Amino acid sequence: MSRFAQLWRTSTVRLTATFILIFSLFAILLLAFITWQSSVQIQQQQAKDIDREIAALQRLDATGGIRALAFALERISRAPGPGVYYLGDMTGQYLLGNVTDIPANVILEPGIYAFDYERANPLTDPPPSAGADKTGFAVVRSVVLNNGMRLVVGRDVVERRGFSAIIVQSFLLGVIGIILFSLIAGGITARRVLKRIDTIRDTSTKIMSGNLSERVPVTRRNDEFDGLATNLNAMLDRIEQLLQGLKQVTDNVAHDLKTPLTRLRNQAEAALRHGADDETRQQALETTIRESDRLIQTFNALLMIARAEAGAPSGTLTDIDVSAVVADVAELYGPVAEDEGILIQTSITEGVHLRANRELIGQAMVNLLENAVKYAKPQGDGEGRVTVGLRRHADRVLIEVADNGPGIPEEDRKRVLERFVRLEKSRSEPGSGLGLSLVDAVTRLMGGQFRIEDNAPGVRAVIDLPAL
Repeated sequence: MSRFAQLWRTSTVRLTATFILIFSLFAILLLAFITWQSSVQIQQQQAKDIDREIAALQRLDATGGIRALAFALERISRAPGPGVYYLGDMTGQYLLGNVTDIPANVILEPGIYAFDYERANPLTDPPPSAGADKTGFAVVRSVVLNNGMRLVVGRDVVERRGFSAIIVQSFLLGVIGIILFSLIAGGITARRVLKRIDTIRDTSTKIMSGNLSERVPVTRRNDEFDGLATNLNAMLDRIEQLLQGLKQVTDNVAHDLKTPLTRLRNQAEAALRHGADDETRQQALETTIRESDRLIQTFNALLMIARAEAGAPSGTLTDIDVSAVVADVAELYGPVAEDEGILIQTSITEGVHLRANRELIGQAMVNLLENAVKYAKPQGDGEGRVTVGLRRHADRVLIEVADNGPGIPEEDRKRVLERFVRLEKSRSEPGSGLGLSLVDAVTRLMGGQFRIEDNAPGVRAVIDLPAL
């Protein structure tokens, strides 16, 4: 396939060609209208000049008589210009003027005519039989005066035709210029557009080959292509994050689930070992059930995170009373915290509504309170304390769960939001490292932000959501 055929298949080139065709067509029509209108205006102006001059000569004949008319006509006949004048007697015989030979029907029948003529030299006073030194084409009007004489007044249109020819020539040059300009401008435009599209295509080719770090270049023009490139780059960033998360989850699942599965196998092997008593088998079964429950909880958490990160299906986000949800979860964990010697305090603004998923918001609060109760054990003497709060701040709704435990170092506050991440001091506590990941995924699903702050001492977990 030729290069031209390849270019013609692109929508950009075809749209550009269509634009050039439409633009050229309208420009040509406009120039043609201007040319025609100019010619019509010149003709109308000449006709008005002829009518005005005849009216003036008729008034002069009526007021000054034949001598005044003859004197005026002789004077204007000798003046240079396109004027054509003829005065004849009652029979049409030539008396004076700058034209001596006029068709008989023009003289005898008043009206408007066009004919070829021979003009006499106005610098001499030739008799009617004198020769002519100039030919032309005239448009005239013939009238009969009150005294019966024949008056013919007109204009030579050869100059007008020359002017019309100049207009037509300018029109043709303008058409050629418009077509050339359109082709050049269209070619430059198509080239620039195709260059930007080729850049996007080349980048996508590199990405499909496995280089996920490639991004579409963004210029400083801030045009629609830059907007498209920005959106594509944001999408690529998100895809890269998801793929990295998938890889990390796969690695973490393989690493973190290997230990409980190994324990399950060892317990089953111990129960089947020859000579094992009933008590050993009973303990092995109980341990197997506990480990199985932990595995089920881990997989349930992974499925919930995946559902939250995939986005909310239509209809799952509704108007809920988030104040009631937070208060119910805090009340539910009151006895659990009391058994651990931890006090739960609440500061919840009533009647706060959000567009959210009640189940996911409740699960996020459960995870935060479980972590707070688990780690709200201050170093040294002192009572563990957990504070649950909900308040409005401008157009935001803030849900806060704070404790007075040992806290999380600032450099680890981003890392603990990743799946299966557990800090060294948390290794001795039961858990899978998915609780805060789920909270972060749920918050992003609701269009908010989840952050971990210093409570001095302890940790303050903040769910920041947009208000209704």
